[in-house]
Formats: sequence, C-alpha cells, structure tokens
Amino acid sequence: QVQLVESGGGSVQAGGSLTLSCAPSGYTGTLYCMAWFRQVPGKEREGVAGINQYRNTWYVDSDKAHFTVSRDNGGNTVYLRMGNLRPDDTAVYYCAAHSYRGACSDSPDKYIYWGQGTQVTVSS
Repeated sequence: QVQLVESGGGSVQAGGSLTLSCAPSGYTGTLYCMAWFRQVPGKEREGVAGINQYRNTWYVDSDKAHFTVSRDNGGNTVYLRMGNLRPDDTAVYYCAAHSYRGACSDSPDKYIYWGQGTQVTVSS
C-alpha cells in the first residue's frame, strides 16, 4: 500500500510563503502523475496543481498564479511553493498520485494514492 507523506503546512500571515512537500512511503516505482488538492469544510476537494513524470505541469485557474508545483529529478517527491498567500488559501492541502500513464487530471477521482493532508492557515 502506497502512503503519501506530506509536510510543510502551518500558519502564516497574509503575504507570506510556505512550501509543501510530499513523498511516497514504501513505493519504489514511478508515480506518473502527482498533484495537490485542497479542501475547506463544507466544500468539495478542489485541484490546485499537478505535474507528471516529465515535469509537464497543470494549474487550476489563474487564481492559483501564486502557486508553483515542482518535482525532484527522477523521483517521486513533489513540492508546492505557495507565495503571497491570502486568507482564502486557508485549507487542508492533500497530495495525490497515480502510476498509470495518461493525461494528468484535476479531478480527484482519477487519483489512487492520497496523503493524510496538511493544514495551511493564512491569517489577515
């Protein structure tokens, strides 16, 4: 069973920055698509950004322009750098991944492996 382990969440003031990281535990293959989602209470989980094995990236809408997703060379560690954070970025952020090849999606249903989530809180 692949477990994704996230780190880097926390509390920050508006305008600040955080970098989240995620890596699999107990997995030696290649995770083709890796992505970040976020969720606030009472709302559906939404995509933020993702990256595939070849470092092709996707982002969900221009409102996420202050996010940058990246991936380590040849590995399965994915990062989400969040700059100029706003209070409405407050959410639990989840790392997700799958190993099958194909277009990487912003739909949570397409992902097989998930992290436990890490809280990001932005105060005004």
